[in-house]
Amino acid sequence: MLPLTALGTTVPLHAAVTDQRLDVSQQPSQQAPLHPGAAQHPTFQAPVQAPIPQQPVQQTPAQQTPVRPAPPQAPGQAPVRPGNGITAPVSQVRGTQEGRHTPAPAAEGSLGPQQRFTLPADGSAGKQPRGETLPNADVTKKTIRAYYGATDKGISDKKNSPYIQEVKQLLAKEAATLPARYKQAAAQGHKPAIFVDIDDTLLSTYDLVDAGTGFHYDPKTWDKGVQQADMPAVPGMVDFIAQARKAGFTVIGLTGRTDGQKAATLTNLAKAGYPGFTRDTLFTKWKGNAKPAYVSCAQAKCTTVEYKAGTRKHFESQGYRVALSIGDQWSDLQGGSADALIKLPNPTYYLPSADLPGMPQPNLRPRTNFVMRPDGSSGKVVGGEAIPNIDVVRKTIRTYYGADEKGIANPTTSPYRTEMAGLTAQWTQQITQACSSEKAQGRKPAVVLDTDDTTLMTYDMQDGAMRFTFDPKLQDKWVKQGRYPATPGMLDLVRKVKASGCEILGVTGRTNDQAAASVANLRKLGFPEFAPNAYMTKWNKGAAKPDYVKCAKDKCTTVEFKSSTRAWLESAAGGNYQIVANFGDQYSDLIGGHGMPIKLPNPTYYLP
Repeated sequence: MLPLTALGTTVPLHAAVTDQRLDVSQQPSQQAPLHPGAAQHPTFQAPVQAPIPQQPVQQTPAQQTPVRPAPPQAPGQAPVRPGNGITAPVSQVRGTQEGRHTPAPAAEGSLGPQQRFTLPADGSAGKQPRGETLPNADVTKKTIRAYYGATDKGISDKKNSPYIQEVKQLLAKEAATLPARYKQAAAQGHKPAIFVDIDDTLLSTYDLVDAGTGFHYDPKTWDKGVQQADMPAVPGMVDFIAQARKAGFTVIGLTGRTDGQKAATLTNLAKAGYPGFTRDTLFTKWKGNAKPAYVSCAQAKCTTVEYKAGTRKHFESQGYRVALSIGDQWSDLQGGSADALIKLPNPTYYLPSADLPGMPQPNLRPRTNFVMRPDGSSGKVVGGEAIPNIDVVRKTIRTYYGADEKGIANPTTSPYRTEMAGLTAQWTQQITQACSSEKAQGRKPAVVLDTDDTTLMTYDMQDGAMRFTFDPKLQDKWVKQGRYPATPGMLDLVRKVKASGCEILGVTGRTNDQAAASVANLRKLGFPEFAPNAYMTKWNKGAAKPDYVKCAKDKCTTVEFKSSTRAWLESAAGGNYQIVANFGDQYSDLIGGHGMPIKLPNPTYYLP
């Protein structure tokens, strides 16, 4: 029996990777509340070795897929909180359910992000017009940092972290099998060998990927980091490789790094504690050089699987038996020519590659079901394979916004625009009716609007300019230049709400010195005027906060600032407005009462 090691467990190689999960299908009470656009997902599954607390393990039967493949085969309603506004149920105006524009329950007590996700690695989850069902980019990064014990600056803990514990435990378990593996591989006169990837298999790239590039691959920054040759060893791997060599294995490095990076890689390996690698035992990818004759590729540019599987197969033809193939990417392992595989966890990037023709390996794929808490704490209790991969999350978000590779959203059509069209049509009808009714009764109805991604769409800045890594100086530049387009559907909604009798109030986390530019941006797009002195911004650093803002500490939270401001606007001193609805793309825009909360979808950032 040929074993596969993945997700911190050892199972038969023919066992489905997706079987290493938790089944909580019989626990309906633990389902997260639905939010706008949310539909009930299939059973959630998490890795066995590090479950979410209080969720029992339930194994499922394995499905067979051999690694050395056989010959090719054919292919409810909740009332609004106390306040002066209308008392219609929140569920009448919030979100979609099961893909239709119908009410979704959302009491203020459940105003928080979804925590269960179905996330195919190809980004196709973003094709559905349900933004609240997508993992948030900021939450994903925070979860990854918790897993690596990383600081806010993106530097991982080198002594202790959930990642270190998981990888060391996995390698220690596998090291104990090395003598038996050697004996099995040598039984028929073969030369036993182990193939290992380099990046995040032998050498840890975390600090370069997070602190150096913000999880966004940049070839120049990457090459500079490689040439510096100072990446640390992956936890536990130095001892594992030493034990493999002691057992008699020939250890071969097989990496996607290029020939021009070979010398620096050899230097780094030696510095990190891996003696014994030479130019003959480290295989790099050609760049500008001729492809080795033993690598066969379907097209001019070889895939990772063609290159790596072809190299392993070449060694087999030279009398070697590949007892183990070790890598952090599934593409390191696909393609056969290995008795056993070890998959190391890595949620920091994803490098997919097609299976070899006629050799489907459906079980060598990332998982698709995840639980992720908005505070990032899931990274402390689940294994690395149970954390959404940041590259997959970004690809999914780009699909949702119809964005191109440069991070620019489609300005005319996308799942996001489809969803917003349906939501704003529903909201417009209901809010305008409420405004007219309140006005007819002699009250002073109003609607509160956040700015960023509520009235002004910031996607092109978030992705195209920042690559999902917030830069306050760049944001300030965009604000002052008034570069944002209108959030889809919101211009028409605000105009009709204003015409129906509601005053328009703005409450935004933008600062006082950005107020004039923000209002100018809105007016340029055709938004109606705000009520006098009713575009409320946050005070600049060093300035005194308004007396009506009540905060538990010296630094106010977003919820304290916004809810206090709404309360003041409903007071006699603030205008005695009756807040009919409160629009925002962040849950922190909505928590704290004073206005029916209406949540716009936004998976690009998270402001708790």
